[in-house]
Amino acid sequence: MIDRDFVGHAGTVPLDRWPDGSLVAVNVVVNVEEGAEASWADDEGNDSWGEYTLPIDPAVRDLGTEGHYEFGSRVGIWRLVRLFERFDAAVTFGVCARALERNPPFAAWLRASDHDVLGHGYRWAEVTQMTEDEERADLDHAMRVLPELVGRPVRGWYVRSFPSQRTRRLAAAHPDLAYDSDAVNDELPYRVEVDGRPWLVVPYSKVHNDTRYFLPPTYATPRHFAESLIGAVDLLLDEARHGAGARLLTVGLHPRWSGQASRAVAVRDFLAWATTQPEVSLVHRRQVADWWEEYVPERSG
Repeated sequence: MIDRDFVGHAGTVPLDRWPDGSLVAVNVVVNVEEGAEASWADDEGNDSWGEYTLPIDPAVRDLGTEGHYEFGSRVGIWRLVRLFERFDAAVTFGVCARALERNPPFAAWLRASDHDVLGHGYRWAEVTQMTEDEERADLDHAMRVLPELVGRPVRGWYVRSFPSQRTRRLAAAHPDLAYDSDAVNDELPYRVEVDGRPWLVVPYSKVHNDTRYFLPPTYATPRHFAESLIGAVDLLLDEARHGAGARLLTVGLHPRWSGQASRAVAVRDFLAWATTQPEVSLVHRRQVADWWEEYVPERSG
């Protein structure tokens, strides 16, 4: 059973500023899932997380939703890449290994880049519906494939939707992993104990996330998403300037959604604003984890 913690950092200030001098660190996480989702072509049924959520009989191939996923891989990811390059933005790519296997041009681009890679499973599947052996096998498979595809170690892990009660234990048992990002109960990193050893958690966000185009309360236009992100950073800056210490904002994007031309406007406008703020930095997730390990004593989080 996983213990619940309703206290967290409370009123403490683990860091006055981030080691790079910024007050607010922004970590954009691009969820690369297209090709790893369940599909009729892979004998796995259909996956409804496309552009619409009509119930389709698993015995009938859902070509419409498959097409939305293909758009993310064929078009959306490259539109986002162009924006990141234009604004020289450091981002994290949360990658399902099977998705990367099926998109060699993007795999080659990611390998040649210096961007961060976060493990997101081999398949994009709900681990709460797996047995422990199945979840462990998926994690191990991804952790064998991903480093080979991207040419560097993968140190962080998170799963689709929500973790199972065993996810953190399985991640902590893997010798190459150093932290997980399944939690949504904080903004700053913190430590927990797993099997008698300290383990780092770098929380994710389901709120500052483009899934909100589909989940209520929804964004009526991409302008609302951009305003939401800008408002969040502005509030975090205000808190930091008034003694709350270094703040972290995680932003979740998906190529099949934010890679659409209209919605990419929100990403463009947010990056254009954030990169002009002198006390804001765009950072890799592994960078945040490394900073926390080095600069925040274990007793402080």
